[in-house]
Amino acid sequence: MKRIDSHQHFWKFDPVRDSWIDESMQKIQKDFLPDDLLPLLTENQFQGCVAVEAHQSEEQTKFLVDLASKNDFIKGVVGWVDLRVENISERLQYFSPNKIIKGFRHVVQAEADDFMLRNDFRKGISALGAFDFTYDILIFHRQLPAAIDLVNRFPEQKFVIDHIAKPNIKSAEIESWKRNIQEIAKAPNVVCKVSGMVTEADWNSRNFQDLKPYLDVVFENFTPNRLMFGSDWPVCNLAADYSEVVQTHEQYMSQFSIEEQNKVWFENANSFYKLDL
Repeated sequence: MKRIDSHQHFWKFDPVRDSWIDESMQKIQKDFLPDDLLPLLTENQFQGCVAVEAHQSEEQTKFLVDLASKNDFIKGVVGWVDLRVENISERLQYFSPNKIIKGFRHVVQAEADDFMLRNDFRKGISALGAFDFTYDILIFHRQLPAAIDLVNRFPEQKFVIDHIAKPNIKSAEIESWKRNIQEIAKAPNVVCKVSGMVTEADWNSRNFQDLKPYLDVVFENFTPNRLMFGSDWPVCNLAADYSEVVQTHEQYMSQFSIEEQNKVWFENANSFYKLDL
C-alpha cells in the first residue's frame, strides 16, 4: 500500500519571522529540512509528501519550490500568495509554470472570524480555478460557519480542510464542531485532512481515546473517499513524534477495508493535488 503525507512543513527557523513558534514550542524552535524528514518517511513506508507553507510570503513559496527541485520525495507544494491583492491573477500566472505548486493557503485561523466573507479574499479565491490551484482551509472550529458559506459560494473550487478544522480536543468540546463538520461535508468540492489532531489535544496526557470521537465524526461524514492523512510534522513533535502520529492513524484505520485504507493513505491526496504518482 502506497502512502503520501499530505501535510508537513519545512523551515529555517527565524525567531522574528516565525514568531508563531513561541516559547511554549521550544521543541520546534530550530531548522526542519528535507534531510530531517526523509528517514521518517522511509521508516513509515511513505513514498512522498506535500510541503505546506509555514509563513506567509511569496519567498516561502519559492523556498519550498527550491527544496522540491532538489528532493524528489516532495511531490507537491501548497504555497502562499496574497489572495487579496488587485493583481491576484498576475501573481497566480507568475507561479503557474511551477507544476510542483498544487495550491495555496492563508493562515485564516489568525484572522477575524469574518475574514472568509470579505470581498477581496473571495475575489482571490475566484481566481484560483483558472489555474487549477487548490485551496487549503486553515481555521479554528469557530470559523467553520464562514468556511461553509465560502465553499458553497465556490462549488467548482477544490477545497481541503486542514487539521479537521481544529476542534478543542483538549477540552473535549465536540458538539458545535460536529454540527458544522456535518454541514461542510455536504459540499462535494470539499475534502478533509486527518492531521494536526495531537496538538489540539493535551500535549502531555493525550491518548487514543481522546482522539477517537473526532475521528469517528470525520470518517462518518467525509467517509474514506474524501479524507487524506497528514502528519503536520514537525509541529506534531510538540505532542507526538512522527511514528506515533502514524501509528494512531493505523490503529483507527484497521477497521476499514484495504481499499478504503488505500484511499486515505494515498489515492485521495494523489488525486486532489494531482501528484501523478
